Amino acid sequence: MSTTTPWTQAALAEDRADVYFAHTQAILRQEGLNPVVTMEVFPSRDGVLCGMKEVLALLRQVLPADRSEVWALEEGEAMEAKEVVLRITGPYQSFGLYETAILGILAHESGWATAARACVRAAGDTPVISFGARHVHPAVAPYMEYAAIVGGCVGCATPAGAALAGIEPSGTIPHALILCMGDTVAATQAFDRVIDPRVPRIALVDTFKDEAEESLRVARAMGERLWGVRLDTPAERGRVTPDLVIEVRARLDQAGYQHVRIVVSGGIDPERIMLFKERGAPVDAYGVGSAISSAPPIDFTADIKVIEGRPVAKRGRIPGITPNPRLKRQRVNE
Repeated sequence: MSTTTPWTQAALAEDRADVYFAHTQAILRQEGLNPVVTMEVFPSRDGVLCGMKEVLALLRQVLPADRSEVWALEEGEAMEAKEVVLRITGPYQSFGLYETAILGILAHESGWATAARACVRAAGDTPVISFGARHVHPAVAPYMEYAAIVGGCVGCATPAGAALAGIEPSGTIPHALILCMGDTVAATQAFDRVIDPRVPRIALVDTFKDEAEESLRVARAMGERLWGVRLDTPAERGRVTPDLVIEVRARLDQAGYQHVRIVVSGGIDPERIMLFKERGAPVDAYGVGSAISSAPPIDFTADIKVIEGRPVAKRGRIPGITPNPRLKRQRVNE
């Protein structure tokens, strides 16, 4: 078996399992029973499958080298309601305790990835970045960010989430820095002096002054070093509107700063993205938070369908393996 990884540390903790699975393990051990079973896992609704990489890492930890086999859809694939996305064959005691973790991983990560995909589809060719870590518990934030990348986002805010996705984190300066320094231009220039030059210089321009005015001030101070400006106007000021984006773009262009891009964030969801597109607002990137992080999980169900070669099922389900030619055999016990 391979060593424990960040993907599996929490999932392998026995106190995270529903206690009735622990009861089951204790009873089967006492009774001397450890049948080879085939378990199938399927979702309650359509969506984007995510979390399978983590589930496979868990199964590599617990399944024996013999008498076990795993078939699954790939991470990021589209899935349909009731479609079998995972089929596990092995001695029940080796993996039964982890049903809670397997279902929970797939449920949350698939929900986040599905919500991210909806934003990405609405945005079309315009990049979407996940800014939702602040809306979830820090213990799960990296997995939410990872799921957003699987769903199609080009970046995420936390180093931990970016590490899981194999990318660099995205982000420049918050309102807090601008407030502490007392001026948007001063804060942006300080960022430019201190932070690795490989990080794009994007100025947040809604803290003290009119967004168009602040954009021009920063553009004059930074010149070609300024990658873009971010509009994050709060709800108290009417949020970012298509008209505001159009005005900022026009004023930057008129002043000769056509190279400066516009990033929009704050309450962005698929509906608002479509509004920006319909109104012709020239947005170069969207930062999306709670539209992804607050997405409801997609419920998954696990059913034992075969025991020691004999088809079985609880009432309402069909005994035996459910065919799905899209499943691919996975390497989990080498």
